[in-house]
Amino acid sequence: MQHKPLVSIIIPHYNGETILIRCLQSLADFTTYPHEILLVDNASTDRSVGKAQAMFPQIQVVHSTENYGYAGGCNLGMTAAAGDYFVLLNNDAVVTSGWLEQLMKFAIANPEYGALQPKILSIDNDGWFDYAGAAGGKIDVFGFPFTRGRVFFTLEKDEGQYDAITDLFWASGTCTLLKRSALETTGPLDIDFFAHMEEIDLDWRLHLAGFKIGFVPESIVKHNAGSTLSQESPHKVYLNHRNNLEMLLKNYSGKRLAVVLPVRLIFQFLAMLQTVIKSDLKQTWAITRAMSAVMFRLPRIWEKRRNVQKMRVRSDAEIAANMYKGSIVWQYFVKGNKTYANLK
Repeated sequence: MQHKPLVSIIIPHYNGETILIRCLQSLADFTTYPHEILLVDNASTDRSVGKAQAMFPQIQVVHSTENYGYAGGCNLGMTAAAGDYFVLLNNDAVVTSGWLEQLMKFAIANPEYGALQPKILSIDNDGWFDYAGAAGGKIDVFGFPFTRGRVFFTLEKDEGQYDAITDLFWASGTCTLLKRSALETTGPLDIDFFAHMEEIDLDWRLHLAGFKIGFVPESIVKHNAGSTLSQESPHKVYLNHRNNLEMLLKNYSGKRLAVVLPVRLIFQFLAMLQTVIKSDLKQTWAITRAMSAVMFRLPRIWEKRRNVQKMRVRSDAEIAANMYKGSIVWQYFVKGNKTYANLK
């Protein structure tokens, strides 16, 4: 009988009893593959963790003395985990029948993959892709991420258009399967990111280290995007802009960075100008803070960059096979191409 590797399902959590119980109940109902569940309590102030322990005594709780965000919470969970594989799962997600079996079937048969993503559908809008993940992540050469099934503010209905196993640039942190041995090469999530884009940064490092990222459509997870921070939250805008710039500075080669960064900064200025025109001063300030934070953290970022570049076994040209070669901003806002299939 074939040995089935243990999978450690790690759920970072900060408050929210209803969504957490819903998530854990779905795991109890639909997870038959050998696994353990680690609930990382990011210093919750409500009674959600106690309620979860009472209802699901099989879970392990990893307590944190403060809220380290998604990145820090997941890292704590992975440190305590016993599995050969990790699943990072948002507390506002629910799984469906066969979800883990399908991911592990592919992972075992294809050891060159360091990360996998299921199809992620919306909880609230039946039959539609979810904002955070959809049918897998892509990125343009200037560092703007998008997904197959959701480009900026345009969501697609799931009509089977992405029902083929395919390679990705990044797998959504809403639900991603990670190979422990791959992370022994790349290191874990960057705790300085706190939340947002940390999974893209990690997957970029996996590419640099020679691993692939894949999409497994037979595995389906549903998610309530934005239950932690709304899409227009100034704090979310701050994290996205700060982390995106740091990600580029860490992972691109010096030669490619010299070409990409000036253009990226123009886009940054245009984004800020748009918020000024809209008189949205909170978002203007969020982008300004993000730029300032990157400048302040440059010495630390450059130290991390040195470590990242040491693991490089693939060139930027090789990695670019899973990047969109043009500008997704130009395609969406100027050319009017709103879906992945329409990108030129």
